[in-house]
Amino acid sequence: MDPRQLPRTLAGGRPVARGQELARTAADSAADIFHPLCVIARGLRVLAAGAWRRWQRTPGDRRGPTLLLAGSCAAIVMLLPYGPLLSGVALMTLAAWAGRDRDPAYETVRESEGERLQALYEALVPYLSVPEDPAPLYAHDGDWEEAFAAHSFDHGGRLDSLELRYPAYFTDGEPEARARIEQLLQMKAGRGREYRFDWDAEANRLHVHVLPALPADIFAQRFVTAPGETVLGFTDPGAVHRTLPVFDGTDRRDEPPVLWRTGPRSTEPHLLVLGRPAAGTSTLLRSLALQALHQGDVVAVDGSGSGEFSFLRGRDGVLAVESSAAGALAVLEWASHETERRLMTANRARQEGHQPPEDVRRPLWIVVDRPTALGHLAAAEGRADPQALLQVPLRHGRIANVTVVLGDHLDDAAARLAEPVLALTRARVLLGAVTDEQVRAVLGAPPRTTPPPEAPPGRGYARLGTGPVHRMQVPATPDPYDEETSDHEREAVLALLPTTGRPDDDPLPAGAR
Repeated sequence: MDPRQLPRTLAGGRPVARGQELARTAADSAADIFHPLCVIARGLRVLAAGAWRRWQRTPGDRRGPTLLLAGSCAAIVMLLPYGPLLSGVALMTLAAWAGRDRDPAYETVRESEGERLQALYEALVPYLSVPEDPAPLYAHDGDWEEAFAAHSFDHGGRLDSLELRYPAYFTDGEPEARARIEQLLQMKAGRGREYRFDWDAEANRLHVHVLPALPADIFAQRFVTAPGETVLGFTDPGAVHRTLPVFDGTDRRDEPPVLWRTGPRSTEPHLLVLGRPAAGTSTLLRSLALQALHQGDVVAVDGSGSGEFSFLRGRDGVLAVESSAAGALAVLEWASHETERRLMTANRARQEGHQPPEDVRRPLWIVVDRPTALGHLAAAEGRADPQALLQVPLRHGRIANVTVVLGDHLDDAAARLAEPVLALTRARVLLGAVTDEQVRAVLGAPPRTTPPPEAPPGRGYARLGTGPVHRMQVPATPDPYDEETSDHEREAVLALLPTTGRPDDDPLPAGAR
């Protein structure tokens, strides 16, 4: 057939080119017309995503008041003259600002983000694919958009969060398989930061989040707690279902605490604190001793002999402060006999149908710092190991309302801590820059976050019994008699001390011998 007999639109004449030009012109005009709407829609999506992230970080006990406040504000706006109109204009203005076009530098960062995600995708291929898979989710030269459901980057172009899908045949129930993926993601996403990995085994998804640093500006103060509750430190928002008001020196705010419950109804009545040298174990013990003085009596044993608990001498509620081997043995022997006396008195009162007396119901805290060093000193002097005297308070302390807190160095714990101490202290804290294996060995479970490369004093992990592992920051409680302690922190510690009572000439209270 002669091409001249075909219609001109099929023969490829000028009307085709003219139609394409008209289509492009119409598309450009439509883009110009609807560009403001696209910007506002993009801004609304950004605002909604930010509000959802803020809502997820809000603790559970504050969500109800937050909804009530938001509803009250909305009702007030609706009642004001022109309130809905003005609020709509303000919302559109914020959406236009949030969805505005970025500068070329931002677009360059976006291009590098795609390259980073593709490199991360290629690194996961050997771990999340098998040759038998006919349609692998992870394959060489594959597309990362199918595997990564969501992601975000910070202003510096570093990965901030990631949600990835993995095939159902991946052995996500094996800790070793999970550890390999977590280590790879940590290396590719950037070292020097802490990451949290949330495995959703039912949906075959892994959520990776970069965690902000825990607040290190909280110092010793009177915390608002119930009787029998003690603050070990402060953790991430959303990790616990409660917040406490704290004062950082300039302002008050709410922080989520790690609470340890002691007393007859406690499931874990005794605590073991381990850490690297200068990691803050003595700081945590001082913080617990100051909180215990508002509820009961305290016996402090300083095994290192450095005098970091000497500021407690002579205070009301402090029965003894000892650092020598002979004095520590005498105090711990009295504590063992006192536990037995409390047991017999409480048992006799229950048999007679009476309430135990006040001296039995009053909590008694036994705080021992560096028991392994004290045991080494006692062995050099030919004395018995003081840890043997802690068996009775550890075994029967919950019924007798006696709480034992021990702190020691991590390197000395495995070889020198007595077996009853390790077996009967299931509430534990590990401080300092540690590895996953050390966290698993001390706390009995791996952390849900990567250990920090550098840990400030008082930074670590806590686990109460069989509960979850929380990363934690201990409130700053330095020795007020230390020359390097700042005036502000010294005054904060001294303000928590009770009034001066009897002179501490005799390490044991009256009638203890």
